Amino acid sequence: MTGKTAKRKRAVIPAACKTIDAVYDILARDLALPAHFGRNLDALYDSLTGDVAGPFEIVVEDTKALEKALGAKGKALLKVLGDVRKARADAAVTLSTKPATRKAR
Repeated sequence: MTGKTAKRKRAVIPAACKTIDAVYDILARDLALPAHFGRNLDALYDSLTGDVAGPFEIVVEDTKALEKALGAKGKALLKVLGDVRKARADAAVTLSTKPATRKAR
C-alpha cells in the first residue's frame, strides 16, 4: 500500500439545470459513469453504487429549482441520490435548498 488517498471526484448539479438529460451529462462527465450507463434512474443508482470508484461527491445547488424544472423526475432523482448516500460510506451527497451564491469580484 502506498499510503495515497484517492482524490474525491465531484459533480455539481447547478440550479440552472433544466432537464434530466443535463443531469445525466454532468454526472457522466464528472464521475466517469461507465459507457453502458442506461440514462435512467435505476441505471444511475446501479452505476453510482457499483460502477463508480469512490470517494465521490454530488452537490445539488438548489433542490427546489431542480424539482420545479424536472417535476416528478426531479423528486425521484433526489430520492435516488439520498439512497446512494445511504448505500455508500465513500459517497457524499449535498442537497441544498437554496441557490448557491457567488461572491462578486
